[in-house]
Amino acid sequence: MKYSNYSTVIIGGGIAGLYAALKISEKNNKVLLITKSELGESNSRYAQGGMVAVLKNNKADSVESHVSDTIKAGAGLSELSTVKFISENSDNVVKDLLKFGVEFDRDEDGNFKLTKEAAHSVRRILHADGDATGREMELALCKAVRENKNITVFENTTAVDLLVEDNTCGGVIILKEDSYETIYSNTVIVASGGIGQLYKYTTNPSGATGDGVSLCYRAGADLQDLEFVQFHPTALAFDDEENRFLISEAVRGEGAKLCDESGYEFMGEYHEKRELAPRDIVARANFSQMKKNDTSHVYLNATGLGKEKLLTRFPNIAKKCSEHGIDITKDFIPVAPAAHYFMGGVKTNLKGETSVKNLYAIGEVSSTGLHGANRLASNSLLECVVCAYSVSENLPNINTEKKDFPQIKYYENPTTQTSVNVKSLKTDLQNLMWSGAGIYRTEQSLNTAIEGLNKITKEFDHADFCNSKEEYELRNMLTVSKLIVNSALRRKESRGAHYRLDYPNTNEKCEHSLISKNKGEYSFVK
Repeated sequence: MKYSNYSTVIIGGGIAGLYAALKISEKNNKVLLITKSELGESNSRYAQGGMVAVLKNNKADSVESHVSDTIKAGAGLSELSTVKFISENSDNVVKDLLKFGVEFDRDEDGNFKLTKEAAHSVRRILHADGDATGREMELALCKAVRENKNITVFENTTAVDLLVEDNTCGGVIILKEDSYETIYSNTVIVASGGIGQLYKYTTNPSGATGDGVSLCYRAGADLQDLEFVQFHPTALAFDDEENRFLISEAVRGEGAKLCDESGYEFMGEYHEKRELAPRDIVARANFSQMKKNDTSHVYLNATGLGKEKLLTRFPNIAKKCSEHGIDITKDFIPVAPAAHYFMGGVKTNLKGETSVKNLYAIGEVSSTGLHGANRLASNSLLECVVCAYSVSENLPNINTEKKDFPQIKYYENPTTQTSVNVKSLKTDLQNLMWSGAGIYRTEQSLNTAIEGLNKITKEFDHADFCNSKEEYELRNMLTVSKLIVNSALRRKESRGAHYRLDYPNTNEKCEHSLISKNKGEYSFVK
Protein backbone atom coordinates (compact mmCIF):
# COMPACT_ATOMS: atom_id res chain seq x y z
CA MET A 1 0.00 0.00 0.00
CA LYS A 2 1.16 3.52 -0.81
CA TYR A 3 1.49 6.10 2.02
CA SER A 4 1.52 9.88 1.79
CA ASN A 5 1.22 12.94 4.01
CA TYR A 6 -0.71 16.22 3.77
CA SER A 7 -1.31 18.95 6.31
CA THR A 8 -5.02 19.02 5.45
CA VAL A 9 -7.24 16.52 3.65
CA ILE A 10 -10.65 17.63 2.40
CA ILE A 11 -13.13 14.96 1.30
CA GLY A 12 -15.61 16.43 -1.16
CA GLY A 13 -15.44 18.75 -4.17
CA GLY A 14 -18.59 20.85 -3.72
CA ILE A 15 -18.68 24.51 -2.78
CA ALA A 16 -17.91 23.87 0.91
CA GLY A 17 -14.83 21.76 0.11
CA LEU A 18 -13.57 24.02 -2.66
CA TYR A 19 -13.88 27.21 -0.64
CA ALA A 20 -12.31 25.61 2.46
CA ALA A 21 -9.36 24.43 0.35
CA LEU A 22 -8.80 27.91 -1.03
CA LYS A 23 -9.00 29.60 2.37
CA ILE A 24 -6.73 27.06 4.09
CA SER A 25 -4.19 27.26 1.26
CA GLU A 26 -3.81 30.99 1.95
CA LYS A 27 -1.84 29.95 5.05
CA ASN A 28 0.64 28.14 2.77
CA ASN A 29 -0.65 24.79 3.94
CA LYS A 30 -0.49 21.87 1.52
CA VAL A 31 -4.06 20.75 0.95
CA LEU A 32 -5.29 17.53 -0.64
CA LEU A 33 -8.82 17.70 -2.05
CA ILE A 34 -10.46 14.33 -2.75
CA THR A 35 -13.52 13.94 -4.96
CA LYS A 36 -15.01 10.64 -6.09
CA SER A 37 -16.10 12.12 -9.43
CA GLU A 38 -14.74 14.82 -11.70
CA LEU A 39 -14.07 18.15 -10.00
CA GLY A 40 -17.22 20.24 -10.28
CA GLU A 41 -19.76 17.40 -10.09
CA SER A 42 -21.57 17.76 -6.77
CA ASN A 43 -24.86 18.69 -5.13
CA SER A 44 -23.73 22.32 -5.12
CA ARG A 45 -23.79 22.39 -8.89
CA TYR A 46 -27.53 21.74 -8.91
CA ALA A 47 -28.45 24.57 -6.52
CA GLN A 48 -30.53 26.82 -8.75
CA GLY A 49 -32.40 29.34 -6.63
CA GLY A 50 -29.49 31.17 -5.07
CA MET A 51 -27.68 32.01 -1.87
CA VAL A 52 -29.03 34.02 1.04
CA ALA A 53 -27.03 37.14 1.88
CA VAL A 54 -27.95 39.72 4.48
CA LEU A 55 -26.19 42.60 2.76
CA LYS A 56 -25.40 45.73 4.72
CA ASN A 57 -26.59 47.95 1.88
CA ASN A 58 -29.95 46.15 1.62
CA LYS A 59 -31.98 48.50 3.81
CA ALA A 60 -35.09 46.32 3.53
CA ASP A 61 -33.31 43.44 5.29
CA SER A 62 -31.60 42.79 8.61
CA VAL A 63 -29.92 39.99 10.51
CA GLU A 64 -32.89 39.99 12.90
CA SER A 65 -35.32 39.44 10.02
CA HIS A 66 -33.28 36.61 8.50
CA VAL A 67 -32.83 34.95 11.90
CA SER A 68 -36.58 35.16 12.52
CA ASP A 69 -37.42 33.60 9.14
CA THR A 70 -34.89 30.78 9.64
CA ILE A 71 -36.11 30.00 13.15
CA LYS A 72 -39.74 29.87 11.99
CA ALA A 73 -38.93 27.53 9.11
CA GLY A 74 -36.84 25.31 11.41
CA ALA A 75 -39.92 24.33 13.45
CA GLY A 76 -38.29 25.01 16.80
CA LEU A 77 -35.13 22.95 16.25
CA SER A 78 -32.75 25.64 14.94
CA GLU A 79 -30.01 26.87 17.26
CA LEU A 80 -30.28 30.64 17.74
CA SER A 81 -26.53 31.22 18.20
CA THR A 82 -25.78 29.29 14.99
CA VAL A 83 -28.38 31.13 12.96
CA LYS A 84 -27.11 34.52 14.17
CA PHE A 85 -23.46 33.64 13.47
CA ILE A 86 -24.14 32.51 9.91
CA SER A 87 -26.43 35.44 9.15
CA GLU A 88 -24.02 38.02 10.60
CA ASN A 89 -21.12 36.67 8.51
CA SER A 90 -22.96 36.54 5.20
CA ASP A 91 -22.00 40.01 3.97
CA ASN A 92 -18.27 39.50 4.61
CA VAL A 93 -18.23 36.08 2.97
CA VAL A 94 -19.97 37.37 -0.16
CA LYS A 95 -17.27 40.02 -0.53
CA ASP A 96 -14.57 37.40 -0.02
CA LEU A 97 -16.06 35.09 -2.65
CA LEU A 98 -15.72 37.84 -5.25
CA LYS A 99 -11.92 37.61 -4.84
CA PHE A 100 -12.03 34.04 -6.16
CA GLY A 101 -13.98 34.94 -9.28
CA VAL A 102 -17.48 34.19 -7.98
CA GLU A 103 -20.01 36.63 -9.43
CA PHE A 104 -23.72 37.14 -8.92
CA ASP A 105 -26.27 38.76 -11.21
CA ARG A 106 -26.31 42.57 -11.08
CA ASP A 107 -28.61 45.28 -12.42
CA GLU A 108 -27.63 48.06 -14.80
CA ASP A 109 -26.30 50.11 -11.87
CA GLY A 110 -24.00 47.33 -10.73
CA ASN A 111 -26.07 46.38 -7.69
CA PHE A 112 -26.76 42.75 -6.86
CA LYS A 113 -30.14 41.52 -8.04
CA LEU A 114 -32.06 39.95 -5.17
CA THR A 115 -34.98 37.55 -5.31
CA LYS A 116 -37.42 36.17 -2.74
CA GLU A 117 -38.33 32.57 -2.01
CA ALA A 118 -40.81 30.76 0.21
CA ALA A 119 -40.88 31.73 3.91
CA HIS A 120 -38.54 34.71 3.40
CA SER A 121 -39.86 38.10 4.51
CA VAL A 122 -37.87 40.16 1.99
CA ARG A 123 -35.76 39.84 -1.14
CA ARG A 124 -32.33 38.72 0.08
CA ILE A 125 -31.27 35.91 -2.26
CA LEU A 126 -28.36 36.34 -4.65
CA HIS A 127 -28.39 34.40 -7.91
CA ALA A 128 -26.08 33.81 -10.86
CA ASP A 129 -26.82 33.22 -14.54
CA GLY A 130 -30.50 33.51 -13.66
CA ASP A 131 -31.15 30.04 -12.25
CA ALA A 132 -27.72 28.41 -12.12
CA THR A 133 -26.22 29.85 -8.96
CA GLY A 134 -24.58 26.69 -7.64
CA ARG A 135 -23.08 25.86 -11.03
CA GLU A 136 -21.62 29.33 -11.52
CA MET A 137 -20.18 29.46 -7.99
CA GLU A 138 -18.66 26.03 -8.41
CA LEU A 139 -17.14 26.80 -11.81
CA ALA A 140 -15.39 29.87 -10.40
CA LEU A 141 -14.10 28.05 -7.32
CA CYS A 142 -12.97 25.03 -9.37
CA LYS A 143 -10.93 27.32 -11.60
CA ALA A 144 -9.32 28.96 -8.56
CA VAL A 145 -8.53 25.57 -7.01
CA ARG A 146 -6.94 24.21 -10.20
CA GLU A 147 -4.72 27.29 -10.42
CA ASN A 148 -3.61 27.08 -6.76
CA LYS A 149 -0.16 25.52 -6.32
CA ASN A 150 -0.86 24.63 -2.68
CA ILE A 151 -3.85 22.43 -3.54
CA THR A 152 -3.56 18.90 -4.93
CA VAL A 153 -6.73 17.36 -6.35
CA PHE A 154 -7.43 13.63 -6.53
CA GLU A 155 -10.38 13.06 -8.87
CA ASN A 156 -12.28 9.78 -9.24
CA THR A 157 -11.04 8.86 -5.76
CA THR A 158 -13.17 7.30 -3.02
CA ALA A 159 -12.57 7.80 0.70
CA VAL A 160 -13.36 4.40 2.20
CA ASP A 161 -12.41 4.77 5.89
CA LEU A 162 -10.97 7.21 8.40
CA LEU A 163 -7.98 6.36 10.59
CA VAL A 164 -9.03 6.85 14.21
CA GLU A 165 -7.34 5.94 17.49
CA ASP A 166 -8.25 7.18 20.98
CA ASN A 167 -11.02 9.31 19.46
CA THR A 168 -8.47 11.16 17.30
CA CYS A 169 -8.46 11.19 13.52
CA GLY A 170 -5.09 10.78 11.82
CA GLY A 171 -5.94 10.37 8.17
CA VAL A 172 -7.98 8.55 5.57
CA ILE A 173 -7.77 5.45 3.41
CA ILE A 174 -8.65 6.05 -0.23
CA LEU A 175 -9.39 3.90 -3.26
CA LYS A 176 -7.74 5.42 -6.36
CA GLU A 177 -7.37 3.65 -9.69
CA ASP A 178 -8.20 0.27 -8.14
CA SER A 179 -5.52 0.54 -5.46
CA TYR A 180 -5.58 1.67 -1.84
CA GLU A 181 -3.55 4.46 -0.33
CA THR A 182 -3.20 5.73 3.22
CA ILE A 183 -3.13 9.50 3.59
CA TYR A 184 -1.84 10.70 6.95
CA SER A 185 -3.06 14.08 8.11
CA ASN A 186 -3.64 15.97 11.35
CA THR A 187 -6.70 17.66 9.82
CA VAL A 188 -9.43 15.82 7.94
CA ILE A 189 -12.41 17.85 6.74
CA VAL A 190 -15.46 15.96 5.47
CA ALA A 191 -17.44 18.03 2.94
CA SER A 192 -19.00 15.22 0.95
CA GLY A 193 -22.58 16.48 0.56
CA GLY A 194 -25.94 14.82 0.97
CA ILE A 195 -27.94 11.60 0.88
CA GLY A 196 -30.58 12.12 -1.82
CA GLN A 197 -29.74 8.92 -3.72
CA LEU A 198 -31.15 6.93 -0.81
CA TYR A 199 -34.57 7.72 -2.27
CA LYS A 200 -36.35 6.63 -5.45
CA TYR A 201 -36.99 10.24 -6.45
CA THR A 202 -34.35 12.88 -5.79
CA THR A 203 -32.93 16.10 -7.19
CA ASN A 204 -29.43 15.02 -6.10
CA PRO A 205 -26.77 13.67 -8.51
CA SER A 206 -25.69 10.03 -8.51
CA GLY A 207 -22.83 10.67 -6.07
CA ALA A 208 -25.06 11.79 -3.18
CA THR A 209 -24.94 8.45 -1.38
CA GLY A 210 -24.32 9.55 2.22
CA ASP A 211 -20.61 8.67 2.18
CA GLY A 212 -19.49 11.34 4.66
CA VAL A 213 -22.20 10.55 7.21
CA SER A 214 -21.27 6.87 7.01
CA LEU A 215 -17.51 7.56 7.29
CA CYS A 216 -17.98 9.73 10.36
CA TYR A 217 -20.37 7.24 11.96
CA ARG A 218 -17.84 4.43 11.45
CA ALA A 219 -15.23 6.71 13.05
CA GLY A 220 -17.39 7.17 16.15
CA ALA A 221 -18.52 10.77 15.58
CA ASP A 222 -21.82 12.01 17.00
CA LEU A 223 -24.63 12.35 14.47
CA GLN A 224 -27.64 14.62 14.91
CA ASP A 225 -31.28 14.83 13.71
CA LEU A 226 -30.96 12.17 11.01
CA GLU A 227 -34.73 11.82 10.62
CA PHE A 228 -35.01 15.23 8.95
CA VAL A 229 -34.87 14.81 5.18
CA GLN A 230 -36.24 17.67 3.11
CA PHE A 231 -38.38 16.83 0.11
CA HIS A 232 -38.51 19.61 -2.47
CA PRO A 233 -42.08 20.23 -3.68
CA THR A 234 -41.27 20.82 -7.34
CA ALA A 235 -39.01 18.46 -9.23
CA LEU A 236 -39.67 18.00 -12.94
CA ALA A 237 -41.72 14.81 -13.15
CA PHE A 238 -39.65 12.92 -15.72
CA ASP A 239 -37.34 9.99 -15.00
CA ASP A 240 -34.81 10.17 -17.81
CA GLU A 241 -31.75 10.32 -15.53
CA GLU A 242 -30.60 9.13 -12.09
CA ASN A 243 -32.10 12.25 -10.56
CA ARG A 244 -34.99 14.60 -11.26
CA PHE A 245 -34.38 18.11 -12.50
CA LEU A 246 -35.14 20.76 -9.89
CA ILE A 247 -37.70 23.46 -10.65
CA SER A 248 -36.38 26.15 -8.35
CA GLU A 249 -38.47 27.57 -5.55
CA ALA A 250 -37.59 30.95 -7.00
CA VAL A 251 -40.16 30.29 -9.74
CA ARG A 252 -42.87 30.28 -7.07
CA GLY A 253 -41.12 33.20 -5.39
CA GLU A 254 -41.64 35.20 -8.58
CA GLY A 255 -45.34 34.32 -8.66
CA ALA A 256 -45.91 30.89 -10.26
CA LYS A 257 -48.88 28.88 -8.95
CA LEU A 258 -49.39 25.20 -8.19
CA CYS A 259 -52.45 23.68 -9.80
CA ASP A 260 -54.06 20.51 -11.10
CA GLU A 261 -54.57 19.60 -14.75
CA SER A 262 -57.66 21.78 -14.99
CA GLY A 263 -55.81 24.82 -13.65
CA TYR A 264 -57.38 24.74 -10.19
CA GLU A 265 -54.95 26.34 -7.70
CA PHE A 266 -55.14 24.14 -4.61
CA MET A 267 -52.57 25.57 -2.17
CA GLY A 268 -55.20 27.73 -0.48
CA GLU A 269 -56.62 24.52 0.99
CA TYR A 270 -53.36 23.80 2.81
CA HIS A 271 -51.79 27.06 4.04
CA GLU A 272 -52.50 30.77 4.16
CA LYS A 273 -49.17 31.53 2.46
CA ARG A 274 -50.12 29.18 -0.37
CA GLU A 275 -47.10 28.59 -2.69
CA LEU A 276 -44.81 30.50 -0.31
CA ALA A 277 -45.45 28.24 2.68
CA PRO A 278 -42.45 26.33 4.10
CA ARG A 279 -41.18 23.54 1.88
CA ASP A 280 -42.41 20.66 4.03
CA ILE A 281 -45.98 21.97 3.86
CA VAL A 282 -45.89 22.53 0.09
CA ALA A 283 -44.34 19.09 -0.51
CA ARG A 284 -47.04 17.37 1.56
CA ALA A 285 -49.73 19.40 -0.21
CA ASN A 286 -48.47 18.28 -3.62
CA PHE A 287 -48.18 14.69 -2.45
CA SER A 288 -51.72 14.78 -1.02
CA GLN A 289 -53.15 16.22 -4.25
CA MET A 290 -51.41 13.49 -6.23
CA LYS A 291 -52.97 10.81 -4.03
CA LYS A 292 -56.39 12.50 -4.10
CA ASN A 293 -56.42 12.68 -7.90
CA ASP A 294 -54.53 9.39 -8.41
CA THR A 295 -51.86 11.11 -10.51
CA SER A 296 -48.08 10.97 -10.60
CA HIS A 297 -47.66 14.76 -10.48
CA VAL A 298 -49.28 18.16 -10.12
CA TYR A 299 -48.47 21.25 -12.20
CA LEU A 300 -46.67 24.54 -11.81
CA ASN A 301 -48.22 27.37 -13.82
CA ALA A 302 -45.62 30.06 -14.52
CA THR A 303 -47.27 31.48 -17.66
CA GLY A 304 -48.49 34.55 -15.79
CA LEU A 305 -44.93 35.77 -15.20
CA GLY A 306 -44.54 36.81 -18.83
CA LYS A 307 -42.28 35.43 -21.55
CA GLU A 308 -39.43 37.94 -21.21
CA LYS A 309 -39.12 37.54 -17.44
CA LEU A 310 -39.32 33.74 -17.57
CA LEU A 311 -36.66 33.35 -20.24
CA THR A 312 -34.34 35.93 -18.65
CA ARG A 313 -34.70 34.81 -15.04
CA PHE A 314 -34.99 31.04 -15.63
CA PRO A 315 -33.12 30.21 -18.85
CA ASN A 316 -31.87 26.80 -17.71
CA ILE A 317 -35.29 25.69 -16.46
CA ALA A 318 -36.81 26.82 -19.76
CA LYS A 319 -34.16 24.88 -21.70
CA LYS A 320 -34.62 21.68 -19.69
CA CYS A 321 -38.40 21.81 -19.97
CA SER A 322 -38.18 22.40 -23.73
CA GLU A 323 -36.24 19.14 -24.03
CA HIS A 324 -39.44 17.47 -22.82
CA GLY A 325 -41.67 19.43 -25.17
CA ILE A 326 -42.77 21.96 -22.54
CA ASP A 327 -42.81 25.68 -23.30
CA ILE A 328 -42.88 27.27 -19.84
CA THR A 329 -44.22 30.53 -21.28
CA LYS A 330 -47.36 28.69 -22.47
CA ASP A 331 -47.56 25.27 -20.80
CA PHE A 332 -48.03 23.97 -17.26
CA ILE A 333 -44.90 22.28 -15.86
CA PRO A 334 -45.48 18.75 -14.43
CA VAL A 335 -43.86 18.59 -10.98
CA ALA A 336 -43.72 16.23 -8.00
CA PRO A 337 -41.86 16.10 -4.67
CA ALA A 338 -38.37 14.57 -4.49
CA ALA A 339 -35.71 14.09 -1.81
CA HIS A 340 -33.60 17.23 -1.89
CA TYR A 341 -31.63 18.10 1.24
CA PHE A 342 -30.46 16.52 4.50
CA MET A 343 -30.96 18.69 7.59
CA GLY A 344 -29.42 15.99 9.78
CA GLY A 345 -25.78 14.97 9.67
CA VAL A 346 -22.53 14.96 11.61
CA LYS A 347 -22.93 17.13 14.69
CA THR A 348 -20.50 20.06 14.66
CA ASN A 349 -19.91 23.39 16.32
CA LEU A 350 -19.35 26.62 14.39
CA LYS A 351 -15.66 25.78 13.97
CA GLY A 352 -16.62 22.62 12.08
CA GLU A 353 -15.34 20.43 14.92
CA THR A 354 -16.94 17.01 15.40
CA SER A 355 -16.83 14.88 18.55
CA VAL A 356 -13.67 13.21 17.14
CA LYS A 357 -10.48 15.25 17.52
CA ASN A 358 -8.93 16.52 14.24
CA LEU A 359 -12.08 15.52 12.33
CA TYR A 360 -14.20 18.34 10.88
CA ALA A 361 -17.40 18.43 8.84
CA ILE A 362 -18.87 21.27 6.77
CA GLY A 363 -21.71 21.73 4.31
CA GLU A 364 -24.67 19.40 3.90
CA VAL A 365 -22.91 16.48 5.59
CA SER A 366 -22.84 18.47 8.84
CA SER A 367 -25.55 19.38 11.34
CA THR A 368 -24.75 22.79 12.78
CA GLY A 369 -28.24 23.54 14.07
CA LEU A 370 -28.91 26.15 11.36
CA HIS A 371 -31.71 24.38 9.52
CA GLY A 372 -33.51 22.73 12.40
CA ALA A 373 -36.35 20.51 11.22
CA ASN A 374 -36.89 22.26 7.89
CA ARG A 375 -34.33 24.22 5.86
CA LEU A 376 -35.21 27.74 4.77
CA ALA A 377 -34.74 28.12 1.01
CA SER A 378 -31.22 29.13 -0.14
CA ASN A 379 -29.70 28.92 3.35
CA SER A 380 -27.67 25.87 2.30
CA LEU A 381 -25.08 27.60 0.11
CA LEU A 382 -24.70 30.30 2.77
CA GLU A 383 -23.99 27.66 5.43
CA CYS A 384 -21.43 26.02 3.11
CA VAL A 385 -19.37 29.16 2.61
CA VAL A 386 -19.65 30.64 6.11
CA CYS A 387 -18.68 27.34 7.77
CA ALA A 388 -15.86 26.74 5.28
CA TYR A 389 -14.53 30.21 6.09
CA SER A 390 -14.91 29.57 9.82
CA VAL A 391 -13.11 26.22 9.81
CA SER A 392 -10.20 27.74 7.89
CA GLU A 393 -9.93 30.63 10.37
CA ASN A 394 -10.03 28.40 13.43
CA LEU A 395 -7.74 25.53 12.44
CA PRO A 396 -4.81 25.10 14.86
CA ASN A 397 -1.23 25.20 13.63
CA ILE A 398 -0.88 22.22 11.37
CA ASN A 399 1.98 19.76 11.78
CA THR A 400 2.71 17.67 8.68
CA GLU A 401 4.81 15.11 10.54
CA LYS A 402 3.66 11.57 9.83
CA LYS A 403 1.53 10.00 12.54
CA ASP A 404 1.98 6.38 13.53
CA PHE A 405 -1.68 5.39 13.28
CA PRO A 406 -2.52 1.69 13.12
CA GLN A 407 -3.65 0.38 9.76
CA ILE A 408 -7.00 -1.21 9.03
CA LYS A 409 -5.72 -4.67 8.16
CA TYR A 410 -8.14 -5.70 5.43
CA TYR A 411 -6.99 -2.82 3.21
CA GLU A 412 -3.31 -3.86 3.42
CA ASN A 413 -3.91 -7.20 1.72
CA PRO A 414 -7.30 -6.88 0.04
CA THR A 415 -9.07 -10.06 -0.99
CA THR A 416 -11.81 -10.24 -3.57
CA GLN A 417 -15.28 -10.49 -2.08
CA THR A 418 -18.26 -12.18 -3.66
CA SER A 419 -19.72 -9.81 -6.23
CA VAL A 420 -23.32 -8.66 -5.91
CA ASN A 421 -25.82 -6.94 -8.20
CA VAL A 422 -25.28 -3.43 -6.85
CA LYS A 423 -27.77 -1.78 -9.20
CA SER A 424 -30.60 -4.12 -8.20
CA LEU A 425 -29.92 -3.82 -4.46
CA LYS A 426 -29.62 -0.04 -4.74
CA THR A 427 -33.01 0.14 -6.47
CA ASP A 428 -34.55 -2.03 -3.74
CA LEU A 429 -33.11 0.27 -1.08
CA GLN A 430 -34.38 3.41 -2.80
CA ASN A 431 -37.89 1.98 -3.11
CA LEU A 432 -37.90 0.99 0.57
CA MET A 433 -36.81 4.43 1.70
CA TRP A 434 -39.32 6.24 -0.51
CA SER A 435 -42.28 4.17 0.64
CA GLY A 436 -41.22 3.64 4.25
CA ALA A 437 -39.28 6.75 5.30
CA GLY A 438 -40.49 9.32 2.83
CA ILE A 439 -42.83 12.32 3.00
CA TYR A 440 -45.33 10.51 5.27
CA ARG A 441 -44.18 7.96 7.86
CA THR A 442 -45.74 5.52 10.31
CA GLU A 443 -44.33 2.96 12.71
CA GLN A 444 -45.49 0.24 10.35
CA SER A 445 -43.88 1.81 7.25
CA LEU A 446 -40.62 2.42 9.10
CA ASN A 447 -40.49 -1.13 10.47
CA THR A 448 -41.17 -2.47 6.97
CA ALA A 449 -38.24 -0.39 5.73
CA ILE A 450 -35.97 -1.78 8.46
CA GLU A 451 -36.94 -5.35 7.59
CA GLY A 452 -36.18 -4.72 3.93
CA LEU A 453 -32.86 -3.02 4.68
CA ASN A 454 -31.82 -5.96 6.88
CA LYS A 455 -32.63 -8.31 4.01
CA ILE A 456 -30.46 -6.29 1.63
CA THR A 457 -27.66 -6.32 4.22
CA LYS A 458 -27.73 -10.13 4.30
CA GLU A 459 -27.52 -10.28 0.51
CA PHE A 460 -24.74 -7.71 0.38
CA ASP A 461 -22.70 -8.87 3.41
CA HIS A 462 -19.85 -6.38 2.78
CA ALA A 463 -19.77 -4.51 6.07
CA ASP A 464 -16.15 -3.41 5.66
CA PHE A 465 -14.01 -4.21 2.63
CA CYS A 466 -15.69 -3.93 -0.79
CA ASN A 467 -14.72 -4.64 -4.39
CA SER A 468 -15.46 -1.29 -6.00
CA LYS A 469 -16.55 2.32 -5.58
CA GLU A 470 -20.12 1.26 -6.30
CA GLU A 471 -20.05 -1.32 -3.52
CA TYR A 472 -18.65 1.22 -1.05
CA GLU A 473 -21.49 3.53 -2.00
CA LEU A 474 -24.04 0.78 -1.35
CA ARG A 475 -22.35 0.03 1.99
CA ASN A 476 -22.69 3.67 2.95
CA MET A 477 -26.28 3.90 1.70
CA LEU A 478 -27.28 0.93 3.85
CA THR A 479 -25.60 2.40 6.93
CA VAL A 480 -27.22 5.82 6.58
CA SER A 481 -30.63 4.43 5.61
CA LYS A 482 -30.78 2.38 8.80
CA LEU A 483 -29.73 5.41 10.86
CA ILE A 484 -32.44 7.58 9.29
CA VAL A 485 -35.17 4.98 9.77
CA ASN A 486 -34.24 4.25 13.38
CA SER A 487 -34.09 7.96 14.19
CA ALA A 488 -37.50 8.43 12.56
CA LEU A 489 -38.91 5.59 14.66
CA ARG A 490 -37.67 7.21 17.84
CA ARG A 491 -39.15 10.65 17.10
CA LYS A 492 -42.80 10.12 18.00
CA GLU A 493 -44.08 13.47 16.78
CA SER A 494 -44.43 15.47 13.56
CA ARG A 495 -42.03 18.35 13.22
CA GLY A 496 -40.93 20.10 10.03
CA ALA A 497 -39.91 17.63 7.35
CA HIS A 498 -40.47 14.64 9.66
CA TYR A 499 -44.18 13.80 9.46
CA ARG A 500 -45.66 10.82 11.31
CA LEU A 501 -49.26 9.97 10.38
CA ASP A 502 -49.52 8.05 13.67
CA TYR A 503 -48.12 11.00 15.65
CA PRO A 504 -49.43 14.07 13.75
CA ASN A 505 -48.96 16.55 16.60
CA THR A 506 -45.78 18.41 17.55
CA ASN A 507 -44.45 17.78 21.05
CA GLU A 508 -44.23 20.73 23.40
CA LYS A 509 -40.69 19.71 24.32
CA CYS A 510 -38.26 20.32 21.45
CA GLU A 511 -35.27 17.95 21.41
CA HIS A 512 -32.42 17.00 19.11
CA SER A 513 -31.74 13.33 18.43
CA LEU A 514 -28.16 12.14 18.82
CA ILE A 515 -26.52 8.86 17.92
CA SER A 516 -22.97 7.53 17.66
CA LYS A 517 -21.52 4.13 16.94
CA ASN A 518 -19.62 4.06 20.22
CA LYS A 519 -22.75 4.62 22.28
CA GLY A 520 -24.63 1.97 20.34
CA GLU A 521 -28.02 3.40 21.19
CA TYR A 522 -30.37 6.21 20.31
CA SER A 523 -30.79 8.93 22.90
CA PHE A 524 -32.54 12.28 22.89
CA VAL A 525 -30.79 15.22 24.52
CA LYS A 526 -31.36 18.95 24.73
